Parts: sequence; C-alpha cells; structure tokens
Amino acid sequence: MRICGVELKGGEAIISLLSYEGETFNVPSCRKVSFSIAQSASTEAIREFHFAFHKLMEDYKVDEIVIIEREQKGKLAGSATSFKLEAAIQLGDVPVTLLSPVAIKEQNKRNPPHVDFDTLDLKRFQQPAFEAAYAQQNRHIFGKA
Repeated sequence: MRICGVELKGGEAIISLLSYEGETFNVPSCRKVSFSIAQSASTEAIREFHFAFHKLMEDYKVDEIVIIEREQKGKLAGSATSFKLEAAIQLGDVPVTLLSPVAIKEQNKRNPPHVDFDTLDLKRFQQPAFEAAYAQQNRHIFGKA
C-alpha cells in the first residue's frame, strides 16, 4: 500500500510518499515534494493545483492520502488557502483521511520508525508529512484505521 502524507501550510502542500510491501517500509523518490499556490482567489489556480496533485497521485499509484488536520478556529487555525487546497485534494478519486497531530504523535510513539530521518532521501521540511503517512500505515497494519 502506498500512502501520501500531506502537510498544508498557508498556500503550500508539502508531501511525502511511503509504501509498505512485504513487511518493509519504503520511501520512494518523487519528482515533486511540494505544491505552492500564490493566487488562491483564482479559480484557475485551484484547478491547476487539483490537476497537478491528482496527476502525481495517479503517476505514483497512491492508494490513500493522509492530511494533517488543522484547527478551524483560534490562534492556531489553518489559513483559508489551506482549506481550499484540502478540498481540492478531497475531490479526487483517491481516498483521503484527516489525522490530528495528536493522533499522529500517539501512533508514532507506539510504533516509532526504526530509521534515522536524516538517512532518508527526504528534505527536513517533509518530516511532518512523512510522520503522517507512517502513522496511517501503522493504523492499517495494526487495525486502527
């Protein structure tokens, strides 16, 4: 199973792919690590993001997308643009799951990744997206999905 972890920050979607096959985790290389959108008020910009994101999911045969949940109100609330990006992601054919940061942390505490993040072929800013994908993989493995 291949999962794409997504962290939405402002006008950017940071992604990390993680696959689990034969009791082995694999972090496949990906041609794109983030998507940026400058003009979120533009319908065309949202459509371009939707097309590009789902084309990438199709090309890499992603089975599920997991998005790190953001607060809707308060000081730590996500931006309006991030919620537009979330909606554009959810409108595709790939199943989407929202996981709270607390659920990700709890799952990864129970089943910590047995790898040093620095040895993975990922950028430092992709770590939250990787942790979300890893937590969701473990939820499937241990039956908590």
